[in-house]
Amino acid sequence: MKSVQDNFTAQAELYAKYRPDYPAELYQFLFSLCRHKDAAWDCGTGSGQVAIALAKHFTNVYATDISEQQIKNAAQRNNIIYDVERAEHTSFEDSSFGLVTVAQAIHWFDFDSFYKEVNRTIKAGGVFAVIGYGLLRVSPEIDLVIHHFYYDIVGRYWDKERKYIDENYATIPFPFEEQPVPELMNNFEWTLDDLLGYFATWSAVQHYKKTNDKDPVPFIKAALEKVWQPHALKTVQFPILLRVAIIDKPAK
Repeated sequence: MKSVQDNFTAQAELYAKYRPDYPAELYQFLFSLCRHKDAAWDCGTGSGQVAIALAKHFTNVYATDISEQQIKNAAQRNNIIYDVERAEHTSFEDSSFGLVTVAQAIHWFDFDSFYKEVNRTIKAGGVFAVIGYGLLRVSPEIDLVIHHFYYDIVGRYWDKERKYIDENYATIPFPFEEQPVPELMNNFEWTLDDLLGYFATWSAVQHYKKTNDKDPVPFIKAALEKVWQPHALKTVQFPILLRVAIIDKPAK
């Protein structure tokens, strides 16, 4: 089985503060497919953005992550049960969930082992959703700076698994009968500080800091300040990545 990778414990507080969530249209689409709304599993929950949305529609939400620090910083709700568990091997009973989600995390998993766990724990007719978001967009001049940072400054510090996001999750193994999904974009109104805070959550930034003993984010701050006043709001867009299956299983 693939070794465990935890790239987010060190910046768990920043992750909770600056990582984007997902649009309401995404959840509306997923919920429209769900037959069972008693229990959902949000795997690789991070700071719980998806778990919070699921908790509004499911009786109970079970949210897991390998990072204890991420779980400690996750948003709390009465019907969310957080636990530190590996995605590929959990303590859940068979056929427990009407919905299984994994957002911006599946590229870290051992695919075969995780899919076996999804098949084991999901109910017959349950919905499985792989969710993510691609590289953000702001404006042509700001995007040039972002691309320079992403590819030229921290590019070689990304883990090899990052390629799956760059490829829009289209190249991950997905051994299920796939459902057609809508094209979605998530929009936010951010300040420059919001953008820089988001950059600080990148695993490549953490790897750069560890290797070079310096923070790479200030390298582009001056260039961004030329085209983005510190307190001005700009629309930031994240393209949503989405693959969905309804998993029918034979009755036991």
